[in-house]
Amino acid sequence: MSLAKFEIFSTVVELGSLTKAGETLGLSQSAVSHAITSLESEWGFSILNRGRSGIHLTSNGERILKYIREILKWNEEMVQEIANINGLEIGTVRIGTISSVSIHWLPEIMKMFIEDHPSIEVKLLEGDYDAVEHWISTGLVDFGFVSLPTSQHFEVIPLKKDRMLCILSNEHPLAEQNEICFEMIKEEPLIKSKKGSDNDLKRILKENNVTPNIKFELSDDQAIISMVGNGLGISILPEMVLHRVPTNVRTLKLEGENYRTIGIAATSFKTLAPATKKFIEYLKSWLSEPPHFNTD
Repeated sequence: MSLAKFEIFSTVVELGSLTKAGETLGLSQSAVSHAITSLESEWGFSILNRGRSGIHLTSNGERILKYIREILKWNEEMVQEIANINGLEIGTVRIGTISSVSIHWLPEIMKMFIEDHPSIEVKLLEGDYDAVEHWISTGLVDFGFVSLPTSQHFEVIPLKKDRMLCILSNEHPLAEQNEICFEMIKEEPLIKSKKGSDNDLKRILKENNVTPNIKFELSDDQAIISMVGNGLGISILPEMVLHRVPTNVRTLKLEGENYRTIGIAATSFKTLAPATKKFIEYLKSWLSEPPHFNTD
């Protein structure tokens, strides 16, 4: 067995394709296929199902994948630590992120980090809260941005409280209110984020004894805002998502204190590789500046 084969196996699973894995790793498809076949021969069981619908893990492959990723993670950390001892900066930082963080935080942070550490590669994987937590638990990313509390037992660092606000069309009868009470919107048609991105909304509605009248479920925040602007319903979204709403949409405060807490999570922050720890230092430093850490 070799680390090269483990890297090929992990990449094939991540990309769901032998061809894409080969392109990413600079290998031919036959070389990728040979590496997978070699592992299956050594272990005595199949790890991938290859069919018309693509590549899928077998049950045995799923069981073994977490160990493969753990081995690759520790090897990466060892290589980085050796480089650190020798005064070099190398490595890869793998981050699970959500769209609002990708838009508002990461571009500036990554620009500064890459300028100061050009030999460290940063890889992003974007999804909803559930996807990011899954990637952390399976070792696909080193750490991820999540809404706290998480559904799994991770180590977490809270970063920012982000208000949850109500949006409605300018033509809506409640548009001239200064504040929206939950009693006002119990019967209103609600346009919400799809499962996996709606954790904060579900929590807030439950805390305020509201059974939502769900009209539509969408995965894209801008699509939700557009539908609200056209009078198809109301919505409740984080303030970070609502920085540039169109003129036909009104943003209003909800009664009480309602917010999501954005944080980062990892299986363990202590065991992260040096490059990843450096990136987190940049993240904390950038957020500590008043313009970026406004909780009003």
